[in-house]
Amino acid sequence: MFDNLPKSALEVMDWRMEHYQPYFQALHETELTAENVSAWLKGWTQLGDLIMEVFSRLAVANSQNTADAEAERRYLSYVESMLPPLQMANNILQRKLVESGLQPEGFEVPLRNMRVDLEIFREANLPLFVEEQKLGTEYDKIIGAQTVVWEGEEVPLARLQVVAQNPDRAVRERAWRLAHERYLADREALNALWVKFLNVRQQIADNAGFETYLDYRWKAAGRFDYTPQDCLDFHAAIEAVVVPAMARLFERYRRELGVERFRPWDMNIDPTHPLQLSVDPRPRPALKPYRSVQELEERAEAIFRNVDPTLGEYFAIMRREGLLDLENRANKAPGGYCTAFPVAKRPFIFMNAVGLHDDVQTLLHEAGHAFHVFESASLAYMQQRETPIEFAEVASMGMELLAAPYLSADQGGYYSAAEAARARLEHLQNMITFWPYMAVVDAFQHWVYTNIEAAKDTAACDAKWSELWDRFIQGVDWSGLEDFKKTGWHRKLHIFRIPFYYVEYGLAQLGAAQVWRGALSDQRGAVTRYRQALALGGSVPLPQLYQTAGARFAFDAETLRQAVALIERTMDELMALS
Repeated sequence: MFDNLPKSALEVMDWRMEHYQPYFQALHETELTAENVSAWLKGWTQLGDLIMEVFSRLAVANSQNTADAEAERRYLSYVESMLPPLQMANNILQRKLVESGLQPEGFEVPLRNMRVDLEIFREANLPLFVEEQKLGTEYDKIIGAQTVVWEGEEVPLARLQVVAQNPDRAVRERAWRLAHERYLADREALNALWVKFLNVRQQIADNAGFETYLDYRWKAAGRFDYTPQDCLDFHAAIEAVVVPAMARLFERYRRELGVERFRPWDMNIDPTHPLQLSVDPRPRPALKPYRSVQELEERAEAIFRNVDPTLGEYFAIMRREGLLDLENRANKAPGGYCTAFPVAKRPFIFMNAVGLHDDVQTLLHEAGHAFHVFESASLAYMQQRETPIEFAEVASMGMELLAAPYLSADQGGYYSAAEAARARLEHLQNMITFWPYMAVVDAFQHWVYTNIEAAKDTAACDAKWSELWDRFIQGVDWSGLEDFKKTGWHRKLHIFRIPFYYVEYGLAQLGAAQVWRGALSDQRGAVTRYRQALALGGSVPLPQLYQTAGARFAFDAETLRQAVALIERTMDELMALS
């Protein structure tokens, strides 16, 4: 029967549940045996891949133009009318497999995940998941519509990033204030949306029998290999090891800039990346890595071919097949992401390039996710490709570091030797500043979802964010900017759209630093281990994925101290070259 399924998701973009139902019914009615379970799982995978690719394509279209009413209608229609019955149908099949007692080869981890999915599944939550998706779309619309008038032209906020390296401090301050005031103009709307998110999420947890949403989300996110206390320990390690390193970095910047007080616009303009050190303390023009998106793509391909010929060919396929949407434009959803089209066995990269080095960094990052899609595509069952986020981000952050030696033009990249050193220095500096920012975001969410009634008071959220900011972010003077500081949680889309998706970045950055350390002595071996780990998808436990990649899954201060020492040592070397 599954031989009759369409071979392309483009053929079924308008299919409804009645089109899929006969296939689900056939799977449900099959009597499972050790002999047929593999074929049964492959049939389910064919069906699931088709459904997932349709959803991914509709989501991409919606994010490419948030003002496209038809794209939004089609996406929301799918979310509302298709996701609940599809989740129900999948739940029935999960239960059938688990209750059969069968365990196909290589399916131990997916079965573990299924058992937890069944444990927390409640039909009453299906419409709440739909409501949560709709609230996320509303968040994207609010943020996607944010523009300012700069030098007589109306531009999206992301475009102001080009001002971040303006040597005129007064110009940087004006751009910083303009961007942040625009965010603040949506304060009431975002506060109201936040309360709606919390009401939905608490009801989801209540329905599933959990005391807090944190308890529910921990299981829903498949966090089998670490606990909430591990995260709190990680925060403490960051406070002990990284916060002093960041303070040293900020003090050096202050001295090089020749200013009495180090202010937020001495770092960055972009409200969504407040601690990225994009401002150059020397009076040099901003790095201009490319003149067109085509050049951005071409040079990225050359870099990837130097990292590994196969990875370079993967990126070339994406270019040939139109699987990149890189340039910023009005009404484009914020941020960047990589999604998968599993029937086509292809990834798709979405981002908002504006002509800065940050675009290069984002493309290297998202390409790491794309390579993960390519490498794991050969796994037999869709459930094996469900990689834990804690390792998915090693794929992306690891690629940023593996690609870094090839940023210079003589290696196919974008820059002179001095400019490449400057770009690498900026990246490593931002690794240092990221860990404390991650700790603020994650600690905030721990507070929110264990004190959800208190968090419905957005003034309390402002106060908690400000408290955490002062704990982890030291060396920056925010005097007179208190309203901007305490509403920083508004400007992190993960807090609204993807709850508890942030500590993964901090853990993965520590894993990526270990992959990089291995590459310094054996680049080819490190890339081989990296690709071997990507090819495992989610078919083995998280610590084993790290181990395969040449790293250790860790939260402790000593592992963090080794990584920070390597970063600071390399920063000193690069400063001499840049």
